[in-house]
Amino acid sequence: MAENDNSNPTPPPPPPHEQTDPSTVTTLPDPELKPELPVTDQNEQQHQQNPPLQHTESETDSKDNTSQDVVAVEPEPEPEPEPVTEQRNLQQQKKIPQNLISFKEESNRVSDLSDSERTSLQQFKKLLTETLTDQQVSIYGVPLLADERTDTILLKFLRAREFKVKESLTMINNTLQWRKDFNIDSLLDEDLGDDLDKVVFMHGFSREGHSVCYNVYGEFQNKELYDKTFGSEERRNRFLRWRIQFLEKSIRKLDFNPGGVNTVFQVNDLKNSPGPAKKELRVATKQALQLLQDNYPEFVAKQSGMILCIHAVRHWCPFSQDMKVFINVPWWYLAFYTMINPFLTQRTKSKFVFAGPNKSPDTLFKYISPEQVPVQYGGLSVDFCDCNPDFSINDATTEIPVKPTTKQTVEIAIYEKCIIVWELRVVGWEVSYSAEFKPDAKDAYAVIIQKATKMSPTDEPVVSNSFKVSELGKLFLTVDNPTLKKKRLLYRFKIKPYTE
Repeated sequence: MAENDNSNPTPPPPPPHEQTDPSTVTTLPDPELKPELPVTDQNEQQHQQNPPLQHTESETDSKDNTSQDVVAVEPEPEPEPEPVTEQRNLQQQKKIPQNLISFKEESNRVSDLSDSERTSLQQFKKLLTETLTDQQVSIYGVPLLADERTDTILLKFLRAREFKVKESLTMINNTLQWRKDFNIDSLLDEDLGDDLDKVVFMHGFSREGHSVCYNVYGEFQNKELYDKTFGSEERRNRFLRWRIQFLEKSIRKLDFNPGGVNTVFQVNDLKNSPGPAKKELRVATKQALQLLQDNYPEFVAKQSGMILCIHAVRHWCPFSQDMKVFINVPWWYLAFYTMINPFLTQRTKSKFVFAGPNKSPDTLFKYISPEQVPVQYGGLSVDFCDCNPDFSINDATTEIPVKPTTKQTVEIAIYEKCIIVWELRVVGWEVSYSAEFKPDAKDAYAVIIQKATKMSPTDEPVVSNSFKVSELGKLFLTVDNPTLKKKRLLYRFKIKPYTE
């Protein structure tokens, strides 16, 4: 299970993108899986793969409002698995805000630059070579001269100054001088404590392979932590050094090679955030903001959430010139943003994604797979505890919509003796959940593993269970949604060897 710390581990291969093509054909990679028993929906189908087992689809029965997902567990490998046709819901694309669809991270490949941009880059490199007194100088751990990663760094400064070469040169020279004065190299080894580990932390990867950084400023509602962090000028300076240290360590884990992932996905949680009313926090973040804007250009891929004024956006997402995402945004933030929205350029507006408390999980899932999202934000990642050692952040999750006033049943066909373990959650709950195993034998009795239980938002966010299968049959996981709201069911399971 992954650990929660302030480092950025080597990312796994990024998961495949969500496809909206209604006729995408995918061949299952594991020959042990048997793609069968598809389930259909009258109005909507949504399907995601649950490796290493076969895909699932949702179905709604027009007679009894009951839908099922069928998953087959096949013990014997198939030599040539049949291809599976995925049906994608085109309506889902319409629900995504246009700024989510249109956003495209700028390339760091020289071959992708326009002629004028390429010319600016060459001029920038020439001026640097002529003006740098120390030819071995580096920045963010990357040599500024004679290194294949140099172009990526220089492009960040050029883009921050709209490819104006002289202004970019001034900016990078000022940054180099600041890093020397701030003593960045020794800062990396300073012990600044772990008091703020819950305020800013790295956790998992986005669907595009970006490391994800969570900023949870609601933690500063804790008066003791607030005073310890901002109670004096000395403490505020220590906070500033901690913030820069965290950023430097995160940046040095990025891939600055051409085509590499060299930005961080920012999730900014505004729930219970103190806001600009706190003078000490305002002073400290204003100081940090200025340093970050001047010395860390173009380092954030996206940030998730809701923001209303540009000052507030910058206040909470200090080291970004790209897209920001904010979650759990108060209604008044959104109201203010609506007021200033007509005065913002389209390019500026395209950099922000906002989500109120009810929409925050869905917004995150558009960018981050549920198994990579911390449980407190609606996902299945419980790396903050030892809740279920059978699953980790790397175990894929299946997502299924549960329509209002319907039942959704996941049916898992089992063809061998085994132990099946699973975990499941419905974001926000307010549903009933039950689990049952039905043997294939006609004279056998069904086994109720979990009787129908009403689950409320205050219950455990993730349900975990296991069952020892001694005869062939099917496992049924049923969610009954009595509400008028559409719900999202997340689940995953594993097959373990049978033991007596």
